[in-house]
Amino acid sequence: MSLRYALLALLTAGPLTGYDAAKRFGGSVGHVWHAPDSQIYPELRRMQKDGLIEGEQVRWGPRSTKTQYSITDDGIAAFRTWMNTPLDHAPERDAHHMQAAYFEWADPDHAREILHKHIEYYTTQVELLTAVRDGIKAGTDPAIVRRLDHYPQHEHARIIAYKAYTYDGMISRSKAEIDWAVKGLALLDEMSHPVEPSTHP
Repeated sequence: MSLRYALLALLTAGPLTGYDAAKRFGGSVGHVWHAPDSQIYPELRRMQKDGLIEGEQVRWGPRSTKTQYSITDDGIAAFRTWMNTPLDHAPERDAHHMQAAYFEWADPDHAREILHKHIEYYTTQVELLTAVRDGIKAGTDPAIVRRLDHYPQHEHARIIAYKAYTYDGMISRSKAEIDWAVKGLALLDEMSHPVEPSTHP
């Protein structure tokens, strides 16, 4: 997935300035596709050059203006094409699981620290994603409020259901990482205190 499709997804909920797009990115599609501001602004300009979005100057404060971007018909067509295209799965680059595969090289206490940090990170993710998911279902999350305002009432249930489904998947994945790390802690204990073989026949 390229950044432009994440931005097109964001713009299907209505026009945004570059500043607003960067600000809203983290609270919406940013949960599934990370991008720093330094990538967002240049990509918006490239998308405008490619005709996927159009920009107009809008007032920003008493003496200045900013560019506000809207998705074009070509942009909607490109987004629909991407949405209807099966995506390839990227090759795995999982540094945490790779590190765990070689824990025999690590000091056991350091390995435990690594796994505790893993648990801490994904526990925070579960809390964050659950709060967003619940806000989507309740119709109170700022991103879903903006999107629902842009679409007719009869489409709201479908919009909410697909967004909640996606967050359910991310929550489940984060919980699985916690379970994996907990099992790793138990394994470290087992490997640090191996059971002596029985001397009885």
